Amino acid sequence: MSDLLDKIAVFEARVAQLEQKLADPAVAQDRKKFTDFARDLAAIRPVAEAGERFRATLTGIADAEAMLGDSDAELAELARAELDELVEARDEIDRQLRVLMVPRDPNDDKNVILEIRAGTGGDEAALFGADLFRMYSRYAEKQGWKVEPISVNETDAGGFKEMIATVSGDRVFSRLKHERGVHRVQRVPATESQGRIHTSTATVAVLPEAEEVDLQIEAKDLRFDVYRSSGPGGQSVNTTDSAVRVTHIPTGVVVQCQDEKSQHKNKAQALKILRARLYEHEQQRLADERADERRGQVGSAERSEKIRTYNFPQSRITDHRASVTLHRLEAVIEGELDELLDAVHVYMAAEAEKAAVAE
Repeated sequence: MSDLLDKIAVFEARVAQLEQKLADPAVAQDRKKFTDFARDLAAIRPVAEAGERFRATLTGIADAEAMLGDSDAELAELARAELDELVEARDEIDRQLRVLMVPRDPNDDKNVILEIRAGTGGDEAALFGADLFRMYSRYAEKQGWKVEPISVNETDAGGFKEMIATVSGDRVFSRLKHERGVHRVQRVPATESQGRIHTSTATVAVLPEAEEVDLQIEAKDLRFDVYRSSGPGGQSVNTTDSAVRVTHIPTGVVVQCQDEKSQHKNKAQALKILRARLYEHEQQRLADERADERRGQVGSAERSEKIRTYNFPQSRITDHRASVTLHRLEAVIEGELDELLDAVHVYMAAEAEKAAVAE
């Protein structure tokens, strides 16, 4: 507990320092400095506020414990009930604090390109991909985010071979960045007549949306091809060549988009996806240069096989990185993701800290 109080004190000192800077007339006249300090203060003030609640809760626990030995049985019983509530509140604030203290990623404030693809398991994998998209969409709705599908490759059964969408809002990448990897589902498919449990997978990629200032792409490095859009099973859905395929020649990265009826809109969407993929590729290259064995976005525990298992018969969801298991799968699929995300964020921050020390 003392280590957490020490960390809170560090954040409180930084808050006081930033407040003092913002009160300086010289800083107020420098728009860039003022904006930078204000942004930093907004990012860490929640830690100080939660720290204040944490200390108050610890004080309440100490007072309640002192009352447990009261000779008045009724007072002692009230103290016991209050103590239980305070301990629960303390543990919840502790969890919130550890999440709030996770070091910021430069991409945390970015919107994301969310890509979900069916893995092993045929139609069942595609149906699971659709379930994952619904889960993230409902979570996004709870957060006040906006989800816009860019490219959809749907199966006749209603699953998704591939779904690409933008998710925009407040700190989207910060919350979803650790969702990338292989997700495994265990359940009885609707078409299974003998009640056997099948195992299928779907992959999730979460790419920070890159702006022009993040990455420069030369026009000479791009090749555009146009073709006629088609729906499931090859059925024509467009009589003009509005679909666009863009190839980044130096890396061989290919993106295609056919959901919009306008060739111009499809081109814009394809370039948005391409920019995000190339930005992630560059981020990974820089991470690999710092340390070959350091956890990165690709080829690390974040994208290793089976980061999470969804077991429907037992209503159990397990994240294999953070070693956390919840027995309320239905609620999670409906978008109740915070408890799971928080556990993974704390774990990944601890692992990053270990890696940094090892370097």
